[in-house]
Amino acid sequence: MFVSDPNNVKIYNLSAGKSLPEWLSDRKRRALQKKNVDIRRRIELIQDFEMPGLSTTVRVSPDGNFILATGIYKPRVRCYDVNNLSMKFERCFDSEVVTFEILSEDYSKVVFLHSDRYVEFHAAHGRYYRLRIPRFGRDLKYHSGTCDLYVVGTGPEVYRLNLEQGQFLNPLVTAASEVNRCAINPVHQLFVCGTQEGKVEAWDPRTRGRVGTLDCALSITDAQLEVFPSVTALKFQGSLTLGVGTATGQVLLYDIRSSRPFRIKDHMYGLPVHDLDFHEAQDLVLSMDSSVIKIWEKQTGKLFTSIEAAADFNGLCLVPNTGMIFAANEDPKIQTYYIPSLGPAPRWCSFLDSLTEELEEKHMDNVYDDYKFVTRKELQDLSLDHLMGTNLLRAYMHGFFVDIRLYKKAKSVAEPFAFEEYKRKKIRERIEEDRTNRVKLKTLPKVNKDLALKLMDEELKEKKKKRNKSGTNLLKDDRFKALFENPDFEVDKTAEEYRLLNPVVSQLDKSRMKDLKKKFMHQQFDEVEGGSENEESLSDSDSSSDDDQQWTKEVKHQHHLLRQEKMERWKAEEKEEVVLPRFFELKEGEEFKGLQGNTKKKQNNSSLGERVQQEGRDTVRLLSSMGNREITFAVGKKQRILKTREQGKKHHEERRKLLRPAKNLSGLRSKQKFIF
Repeated sequence: MFVSDPNNVKIYNLSAGKSLPEWLSDRKRRALQKKNVDIRRRIELIQDFEMPGLSTTVRVSPDGNFILATGIYKPRVRCYDVNNLSMKFERCFDSEVVTFEILSEDYSKVVFLHSDRYVEFHAAHGRYYRLRIPRFGRDLKYHSGTCDLYVVGTGPEVYRLNLEQGQFLNPLVTAASEVNRCAINPVHQLFVCGTQEGKVEAWDPRTRGRVGTLDCALSITDAQLEVFPSVTALKFQGSLTLGVGTATGQVLLYDIRSSRPFRIKDHMYGLPVHDLDFHEAQDLVLSMDSSVIKIWEKQTGKLFTSIEAAADFNGLCLVPNTGMIFAANEDPKIQTYYIPSLGPAPRWCSFLDSLTEELEEKHMDNVYDDYKFVTRKELQDLSLDHLMGTNLLRAYMHGFFVDIRLYKKAKSVAEPFAFEEYKRKKIRERIEEDRTNRVKLKTLPKVNKDLALKLMDEELKEKKKKRNKSGTNLLKDDRFKALFENPDFEVDKTAEEYRLLNPVVSQLDKSRMKDLKKKFMHQQFDEVEGGSENEESLSDSDSSSDDDQQWTKEVKHQHHLLRQEKMERWKAEEKEEVVLPRFFELKEGEEFKGLQGNTKKKQNNSSLGERVQQEGRDTVRLLSSMGNREITFAVGKKQRILKTREQGKKHHEERRKLLRPAKNLSGLRSKQKFIF
């Protein structure tokens, strides 16, 4: 268990601590618990409350006795029985689960929305039925009054599947391009859906008509947006309050009788809001993005506390009328948090109330909700660097904390038309997408035209010969789009490597290029006018058996040209050399005889004997004509060797004179000779 105290609110992370491998025996588990303090102090609230890879969604059944969680890998769902604090069953799927909905009070009826457009219905015994929807789904909700299952996705339609009749009904057609999320009011059953354009459309299930529209994007005018504020989260509280989360990190609270939000909360991270929930007892709002869960007051917007993510969050689940929070994340363990300030522990883990009272505070954090962290460079861009050293900036690590209101004002002054430019850019992109359906003539790209012509020519030859080309076409592949658009990827034909490795390509015949361009223009007009495909292509005379000889000649020619260019560059560099002033040091006994030009060249042209006489030493250095290279000759090497040998002989003779012979020593026995 890990305890933190941000804003003086204790948060107990019940998933913290080391986990034991499943393959360990009971004896080894007990031994590890005795030795390791972290393992001994950990609290395993629910056994195997984790996924092999990561978890995506967590839900609690309406009766509160079961917890269902989905994750990967392999895609699966796990059901946990809270009365036994263990896993009840596990089922695997063919594809990843986007979201799911519990249709009954317990786990016996569940519907899953998969990423491959399938919708699966599960009963208590297993999978009951499986069907496919026309588009990829993103969210689903069940309307209990009419037994309709609403599914939204990558199109403007809201699909309605009646579970009583077992068939699809006429879909609800929205005015959006894509629908991200949907929600149903639990009191008056109003159906709302959040769109990609940042709007919320409300529909009456009884008349199947649109009753209202909220434009949430217009309410976020003071924020500097990098992406469009699409709706990414929806949640009702009671009959009148609606919470909307956007892709830019804002949470908007609406009274459905008004078109303006009465509260806007910014997460300050710029990340999409994944999930929303309301705590009824404390009148608090829980909003979650991938990095933090913020809990704040609904009426004032003041931060109550926050939970930082050890791994990116994916889903949020608040156990009703308690202080227990489950969070699906990019980690095998499903995170479990208990906040006593929110409410008591659930009845199936009521021992947590008495346990947490005895724990001491271990960690302190300060949350700056009304401040924005900026670096020194950002301050200079906003023209706020003159405030350094004042009370308006709080130095922290490599930057400063600045009041968010001051930051927004400076940002709006520095970039007043940033949002307008972004809207115009999006409108232009949408217009260009609509124009793609029109008849459009092909044009050569601005970058690497020769390569594009060559690829087109090869494609036409393959079509004529009716071959199935195994490789991909670079012109049609989006991965290589920058090769023909970005000037940084243009082939430099003047480089030595290109001229040596591709001599034929670099020296392509101009007539050949003209023929290819004529052929390209003629072929594209035939496509527009519906001409025949049996048009004669260019002759393949250039690709005859003489290409090898031509290639070798071209390589030799390129080598010759490169050598000439190098010689010309060297000559030009010698002419452009600037003669800098030089200082000479005269030795004792020498006289200044004036400067002589080209002394090094004269010395290099003289013979070795002349160089020895001029320099008056045994070693001679010669400068090479190819760069700054030197050759050193040792002329008097043999004389030095003879001299060293003579000195060695003299030394040995002196040593012999100093040594006493051993025969003069007393007590030395004479050698005895024995004759046989």
